[in-house]
Amino acid sequence: MGAGGRMSAPSNGKKTEAEALRRAPHEKPPFTIGDLKKAIPAHCFEKSLITSFRYLIQDLIMAYALYYVATNYIDQYLPHPLNYLGWAAYIAVQGCVLTGAWVVGHECDHDAFSDYGWINDLVGLVVHSSLLVPYFSWKISHRRHHANTQSLENDEVYVPRFKSNIRNYYKIMNNPPGRVLVWLITLLIGFPLYLMFNVSGHKYERWTSHYDPHSPLYTERERKQIIVSDVAILAVLYGLYNLVLAKGFAWVFCVYGGPLLVVNMWFTLITILNHTHPSLPYYDSTEWDWLRGALCTVDRDYGILNKVFHNVCNAHVCHHIFSMIPHYHGLEATEAMKPLLGNYYQYDGTPILKAMYREMKECIYVEKDEGETKGVYWYRKEF
Repeated sequence: MGAGGRMSAPSNGKKTEAEALRRAPHEKPPFTIGDLKKAIPAHCFEKSLITSFRYLIQDLIMAYALYYVATNYIDQYLPHPLNYLGWAAYIAVQGCVLTGAWVVGHECDHDAFSDYGWINDLVGLVVHSSLLVPYFSWKISHRRHHANTQSLENDEVYVPRFKSNIRNYYKIMNNPPGRVLVWLITLLIGFPLYLMFNVSGHKYERWTSHYDPHSPLYTERERKQIIVSDVAILAVLYGLYNLVLAKGFAWVFCVYGGPLLVVNMWFTLITILNHTHPSLPYYDSTEWDWLRGALCTVDRDYGILNKVFHNVCNAHVCHHIFSMIPHYHGLEATEAMKPLLGNYYQYDGTPILKAMYREMKECIYVEKDEGETKGVYWYRKEF
């Protein structure tokens, strides 16, 4: 298995589940980042301010249309208790649409929105803050994640556990009901806990928070940007506070709070599943290099939501190799790289619910293969 695991796709371009679960190659690839760049059409690296704004405005128009329909028709035309179903549908759909807007804001983190840094930061600050994400704080830590993907010592988020660090409650929850409960908690509050308390993040010697300008996440030069992010979040919270006074908590939750929970849910799920897979290795400092780390992500298929989420899920491998490529060129760039990537390209089309359960069951901790001397670690589930 190891580096010899064959990942060739069948003739229809899709892998069976068994093929998707075979270990990815972990040796140094026979190609360079330069080779991959040459394989991609030059126009894929071009950023269009007009096109980027078109996608953002498209998402905002759709979000406003949903808001208008919900606030003007659900309670007026749906009798109780069917209006509850109407609001639940609104929350679910609006959350998906706003996740698309979140992804466009994420483009600003990587300067993929436009060629103008100040526009990227302004748009990113407005979009992320509106969704209660501290823009500059997230931008800095997220870029560090991209710079250290799959590094056991230096990756910034979703750092796997070692068997020796497994606590008893992991063993207690290692059953079907426990896995479902862990997923529910993770999806509901995982992202806010990461931002506030660095839960699941890189371990630092002292308390770490994305909202703390003096957090070890940031350098002295970056502290002013963290303050700007915090002020923007406080401004949004103040606006929401006044909205609650004017409209009531229930109205604000249905219109904004519920969809925001869905956004956080999708974001958490997408990032976990793009980086957690039985076939993906982790590396310690003796083996890790940037390209091998960037290749250790997996593209997933969310069906129609791929388009709603601007292909952040099914072109994630490309995003980690060339994060400056705009989302609207991601699929073309992915297809252009596939022949060169060969077995190093990871794709798993397993239905998402099934993949969620499987990854929670199979990917509990990492360790080396027995007798392995190299710093390559694989997911394990046995206690």
